[in-house]
Amino acid sequence: MGKDRSGLFAPGVAEFTQRLNRYAKTALVELPESRATGARAMAEEAENILGHVGPKDDLVALDSGGKAFDSLELSAWLQKALASGRDLVFAIGGDEGLDTTLKQRAQTTLSLSRLTLPHRLARLVLAEQLYRAFTVLKGEPYHK
Repeated sequence: MGKDRSGLFAPGVAEFTQRLNRYAKTALVELPESRATGARAMAEEAENILGHVGPKDDLVALDSGGKAFDSLELSAWLQKALASGRDLVFAIGGDEGLDTTLKQRAQTTLSLSRLTLPHRLARLVLAEQLYRAFTVLKGEPYHK
């Protein structure tokens, strides 16, 4: 949800998105944040996100309460997920977080950290970790 108006994270996200495209078709879809607050904002954003998830997509919700992997565990999870032949859609919520309906629809709930990360920083961390996971799977030297 939302765009990086600070300019701090967008260059890194663009770099890792470009790198990811070597391994899998990758697209960053930035959806507008709700102008509402609280539960209403989360519900509106969930509806918007779910509108971009197809019936054959596996939704991965990013939430601090989700499964926490180290980089090697993430690469193993990614390998299994890709073997299903389904597209992966990673959802990072807005300032209020992700609505329960979206988390319930998700096939996986993934935690990048138990720390609260700004969602724009979470986007960069996710892109880098996915790139790292692919390089692990390909036996490339990025992950040392």
